[in-house]
Amino acid sequence: MWPVLAALLCLGLCWSQGVSTRKQTLSKPIIWAEPSALVPKGMPVTIWCQGAPDAEEFQLHFEGVLFASGMPKPTVPRCKADILIPTMTSRTAGRYSCSYRSGGRWSEPSDGLDLVVTGMYDTPTLQVHPGPEVTLGESVTLYCHLETATSMFFLLKEGRSSHVREGWGPVQAEFPLGPVTAAHQGTYRCFGSYNSHSWSFPSEPVELVVTGDGNTSFSLLDPTSPAAAADAWEPCAMNTESGAQKDPVLWDFTTQNLLRLGLALLVLVALVLLLVEDCKSRKRVRVRAHGATSREHRGRRGRRVPTGTGGLA
Repeated sequence: MWPVLAALLCLGLCWSQGVSTRKQTLSKPIIWAEPSALVPKGMPVTIWCQGAPDAEEFQLHFEGVLFASGMPKPTVPRCKADILIPTMTSRTAGRYSCSYRSGGRWSEPSDGLDLVVTGMYDTPTLQVHPGPEVTLGESVTLYCHLETATSMFFLLKEGRSSHVREGWGPVQAEFPLGPVTAAHQGTYRCFGSYNSHSWSFPSEPVELVVTGDGNTSFSLLDPTSPAAAADAWEPCAMNTESGAQKDPVLWDFTTQNLLRLGLALLVLVALVLLLVEDCKSRKRVRVRAHGATSREHRGRRGRRVPTGTGGLA
């Protein structure tokens, strides 16, 4: 009996602990900036954080330090929260991340969002060689030049998803492209910088045109390119599908409460069985004690000497 009860209690405790540990995992939130993560100096920007549908509180961190916190607003879906930076400066440029609280637990941080301020330095110039119109399969090089002494440059290809390349040089950086494909066609700008989050004014745009053998012009974005994907997320769609509602290990509180109730019932049954066993043990002791007392009394009566009676001689 005792080994069985001990095994049941151990199983129940391990089960409850395992469910409690797995419940600590929440889906990772998403962070993005509107209208863009590249913000001209002095302009406003809004940072959005999207968590699970039942998110109760959000926190925004800047360079690893708590920047802001708050509850979801009634005017937006509960899974999202936003914070407005009214005036973008070099002090508000940097890496942001966010997390959310649900049911007393905090999610892991989101991926980092690099918020960049532009318009901090002079305007660079962007040139393309051998020319802005190239044939499919050829190689081309873009040169970004800034008279102000700097060693860091960024090349940006405009589109629904902006692709950024980093280059280095005393006053100029080279960005070789090729063999070019349809995905390379589009509008390019470059920036000079002294750090990765404070950039110069953008250069004048350069349009790169890719043609085929028959002077066939290709589309701006290759449909298979990551740049062809939209930047917007459906409201709460990602966390609804991949978060607590769809993940089999992230059960709701009803399930967890039922498990706790089952464990409590198991402990209660074990205690009742222990109490019954204790009562039976006490009863057996009393019966044995009573039997021993009865045998002792009978033994004493058998050992008594009978009293004699007097007779006439």
